[in-house]
Amino acid sequence: MTITLNHTIVPALDNQGAADFFAGIMNLECLPLAGAHAHFAPVRVNESLTLDFMTVEDPEGHHLAFDVDPATFDGILARLKDRGVPYGNHPAHRDNGRIDHPLRPRGLFFTDETGNLYEVMSD
Repeated sequence: MTITLNHTIVPALDNQGAADFFAGIMNLECLPLAGAHAHFAPVRVNESLTLDFMTVEDPEGHHLAFDVDPATFDGILARLKDRGVPYGNHPAHRDNGRIDHPLRPRGLFFTDETGNLYEVMSD
């Protein structure tokens, strides 16, 4: 059997707000709230993976990195610009508006209100 990541918990100040923000930027689907007391706000990333946003009292941000095709990257970049979300080419410079990633031809970093760091890379 192949090992496949099924889901991961992403800490959030507001589970639904964080899920909506991430899904909106990445053009992904928010699924119905899940878990006891609807404490998970899942976002479908692909056929086998959901990110389950969970409200926690003192969240610490995670770093989540995604490989995307060039057209998907262009869409993400456009949505970041349209929403006025700062982005940059390096984790320490998430607001410099650059996409010249240190490891790939194009890439960017952006954060949500919790401090989760999202990295998007493409050729």
